[in-house]
Amino acid sequence: MALSFAAPGIARAHQFGIQVGAGIANSHDVHESKVDLGGVWDPQWSWWAIGGWHFTAVFEGHIARWYSSRADVHDNIFEFGVTPVFRFIKSSGAIRPFVEAGVGVRLLSHPSISRHYTMSSAFQFADMVGVGASFGSRQQYLAGFRFQHLSNASIKEPNPGIDFEQLYVQYNF
Repeated sequence: MALSFAAPGIARAHQFGIQVGAGIANSHDVHESKVDLGGVWDPQWSWWAIGGWHFTAVFEGHIARWYSSRADVHDNIFEFGVTPVFRFIKSSGAIRPFVEAGVGVRLLSHPSISRHYTMSSAFQFADMVGVGASFGSRQQYLAGFRFQHLSNASIKEPNPGIDFEQLYVQYNF
């Protein structure tokens, strides 16, 4: 019974998107490059309209690959995770700018990048802030910039964390 109520919302194809991103981390003498593939679900929630802007939320799932030519333990690390993302977006117009923020969880294939730099645990929290814009005849395209910090929140020491600056593009079906 509950599925019959949910099915019409699930079937709406424009609620799903694919995201591709790339970023770099140059903190703590770590020089990582990151390529990210994400799936996005937009439940089309909208609330608190203020002066032609409103809040919305999307849910993202990510698979990323880190690469470092300077790593001496693991030069390839894979990252898997999910993040709810909250946006404050312009409600109308051909180009709709937004600011966004989210906190999610990540699982790394290897917590150690080099003998001198380890994230200590495979489990990480990922918080991010960013800016971007949606555009297109159906607002089906998005482009943005994000600052992302991964850290295990001192669950295990040392906890140096890592900071990525990322550019991304997204297409919504």
